[in-house]
Amino acid sequence: MEFGKIVGDSFGYAKEGLAGKWGKWFLLIISTIIFPLIMGYMVRIYRGEKPSPELKEWGGMFIDGIKLLVINIIYAIPVIILAIAVIGSAGVGYLATVMTPNPDPNAVMEMLGGILFGLIILIIVTIIIELVAIIGTIRFARTRSMGQAFNFGAIFQTIGKIGIGSYIVALIIVGIIVGVIEVVCLAIPYIGWVLELIVSPFLVIFSSRYVTLIYESGGEETP
Repeated sequence: MEFGKIVGDSFGYAKEGLAGKWGKWFLLIISTIIFPLIMGYMVRIYRGEKPSPELKEWGGMFIDGIKLLVINIIYAIPVIILAIAVIGSAGVGYLATVMTPNPDPNAVMEMLGGILFGLIILIIVTIIIELVAIIGTIRFARTRSMGQAFNFGAIFQTIGKIGIGSYIVALIIVGIIVGVIEVVCLAIPYIGWVLELIVSPFLVIFSSRYVTLIYESGGEETP
């Protein structure tokens, strides 16, 4: 996988889609506030539309966004359940330790070890689900079928074609790029959140195009 080429393509895609198109940029900023709209716009990018799609058919975009939101919520359920279990166990262990006079240091260490183990499992599960969910959501966009977002056989086949190592590295790269831009914006006193809101459409288009190219690197063609 040519990471530099993917980054360059995604940057150019976002730049072409927004440069000089201030009305479109403004509407996308509004769409980030009305969350299903921006998610529906992401679905259009996932479908491989090039150049970046114009804002039209708002009703269909909103419905696609709702569907994508539902898919993401379903994928998040195992993480939420596991997080509740880890936090609950940590809370019970903490209360038991605090309420015990002169607690046994070994018991305290075991409790801390259990919490750390639970957190590690939670992180691993979250990463695995995220890897699957990204491909699943793009499958939904391409097939227009919510069921295909959970076609795990096809999803794992696509991940295998991409290469799990390349896939993880690619996601780390985009995570760093987007994270650095957001941190820089938010670090500016007083107006940081405004700047972050302004650049959010660019980041949405960039990252959506980026994961779409990753998906297509597994041999999936643009419809």
